[in-house]
Amino acid sequence: MKRRLEIARGLLHSPRVLFLDEPTVGLDPQTRASIWEYLGELRHQEDLTIFLTTHYMDEAEHCDRIAIMDAGQIVALDTPQALKATIGTDRIRLETDDGAVAAAAIERQFGLEATSAGGALVLQVADGERFVPKLLAGLGVPVRSVSVTRPTLDDVFMTYTGRTIRDAEATPGSEMAAMFRGRR
Repeated sequence: MKRRLEIARGLLHSPRVLFLDEPTVGLDPQTRASIWEYLGELRHQEDLTIFLTTHYMDEAEHCDRIAIMDAGQIVALDTPQALKATIGTDRIRLETDDGAVAAAAIERQFGLEATSAGGALVLQVADGERFVPKLLAGLGVPVRSVSVTRPTLDDVFMTYTGRTIRDAEATPGSEMAAMFRGRR
């Protein structure tokens, strides 16, 4: 209710631009979906520009354009689809009866390297959904399961920022390292 009230309060004076900071954080999935549906309708009906700040990439999926910032600088700016396309390939995860034979067949038939991960083979291709039928036809090994995963905005964020909390902790004298030392 607090989140709904915050949004309603921001709309009271019929603004042309609405600024929201992580508008659905901490909400249940049903309420989140309802708020995003409402914001989408409102945006089109009222010709409203919504400026959103968030750390949650699933919230950013609702945006027309995304700016990714790192150390106070914009490091990427584009549509969600275009940003995902910049980092490249789809991941195909393949479970077969014989991973070694399948990996050799993939390299021989398609010139691709398949890596072993968690009992499955993983390979990266430009258009996974179109490639899977060719892969299955040329493999020559029974396949138990296959899945295609497209790049996510989380992948985009990590590609452009390249940072994890471990990087911050490892930097001597960093604010993050000092904060964690002080909590021991």
